Amino acid sequence: MAHTKSAKKSIKQNEKRRLRNKSVKTEIKTLIKKCLVAAKEKRQDELKQLLGLTYSKIDKAAKKNIIHKNSANRKKSRLMNQIKAFSTA
Repeated sequence: MAHTKSAKKSIKQNEKRRLRNKSVKTEIKTLIKKCLVAAKEKRQDELKQLLGLTYSKIDKAAKKNIIHKNSANRKKSRLMNQIKAFSTA
């Protein structure tokens, strides 16, 4: 366990940040799942709205260094490829 005041404060700050980052990552995963369900059920208007929201959340997370920039781009690319697969099938 930490001995100094600053180390104890750092532990508290890290825990707050971890929880905040976790909530953002979870929200991104949920939005991706919603997009895939909308694509599978061919609800185009809902898909378009969800896709914009999902891309926005992913980009904001990358901007705040919650996820890496390349990871964000990979998530967006894979999502779009999965949506295209549903539309052609």
